[in-house]
Amino acid sequence: MEATKVGIREFRAGMAEFIASSTPVAVTRHGQTIGYFIPTHGQAEADVASLKKASKTLDRLLAAKSVDIDAVVSDFKSARKRSSAPKKPSIAAT
Repeated sequence: MEATKVGIREFRAGMAEFIASSTPVAVTRHGQTIGYFIPTHGQAEADVASLKKASKTLDRLLAAKSVDIDAVVSDFKSARKRSSAPKKPSIAAT
């Protein structure tokens, strides 16, 4: 597969498109190749499949233990509010 040649400024400006592409890019400065960018893909599908499997397992475990998900979320939100609330300075007794 032939690499697309682009200048360094064009490469920086179009980084998102180059990352989404599957084509290697030869980055040049003043006509000289200074590096190659080779996008990697394929891990995302495996990661998504693993997350879906874990989610199904968690759903089965929660159902088996009769866990109320809304109650868990409510408890989490309450705990988070308590931990992020500003602490009042303590006054030492003299």
